[in-house]
Amino acid sequence: MPKVTIHNLEVRFQVDGNDGAVFTRLFNKHIQAWSRLYEQECDRAKNSQRDRKLVEGEGWH
Repeated sequence: MPKVTIHNLEVRFQVDGNDGAVFTRLFNKHIQAWSRLYEQECDRAKNSQRDRKLVEGEGWH
């Protein structure tokens, strides 16, 4: 997976209570979900690459 760099992120929302705490809670929830998906995709890519090497190493194409 290619690296993703976010240069500028602006988030606007209106909430009742502590805006910073709400943002932190929502950000953590969604960044953790993204991170899990990213790790799963990286694992799939590694497994696919490993499987291709196994097949190529045995002379199958």
